Amino acid sequence: MARYTGPKAKKARALDEPIFGYSRAFERKKYKPGQHGNTRGRRRQPSDYKLQLTQKQIAKFTYGVLERQFRNLFEKAQASRGVTGEVLLQLLEARLDNVVYRLGLAPTRRAARQLVSHRHIMLNGRLNNVPSTQLRIGDTVSVRPKSQGLEVVRDTVSSKSDVRNYGWLSFDQGKMEGSFLAYPERENIPEKINTQLIVELYSK
Repeated sequence: MARYTGPKAKKARALDEPIFGYSRAFERKKYKPGQHGNTRGRRRQPSDYKLQLTQKQIAKFTYGVLERQFRNLFEKAQASRGVTGEVLLQLLEARLDNVVYRLGLAPTRRAARQLVSHRHIMLNGRLNNVPSTQLRIGDTVSVRPKSQGLEVVRDTVSSKSDVRNYGWLSFDQGKMEGSFLAYPERENIPEKINTQLIVELYSK
């Protein structure tokens, strides 16, 4: 399964967003990486293209998708009846690995992707090891019975109850099972992503 394996803190600092979650390195070094990253001198105003590209990169790294997957999701969103940028985020939120993360079954999206790919997650009662699977309204996501004792799952479920406070999801901690109730509205998605800039980039 293709995924980004480079330095996480450096990439997050370059984009000025905690795309892999907050870390000590990101908090400690509030400047761009590289030789001139910590200069206080006058900086050139970024071009429109750079601003657009940066937003696309933030979205890709936040949700852990590569260019081809992201492009396919954009084209699917563009062909829909809704607002392209909002639908794009909804499709990203409806990925199986993201829902596992939102339900509080994993501490990060990377960890959620690993749980799925290692066959610890069930979709509608069946094992599913494809992180990019698109959920539909009414789908249920649960932890495989044999995997419910995993330390990472137990610890995250007990400490991340705030993660599950989303109106488009429900979660039964006793059953280790959640439901995908609806596609989220843009104002309910906490990620700071300017989807209009992404639309402008792909519309050129």
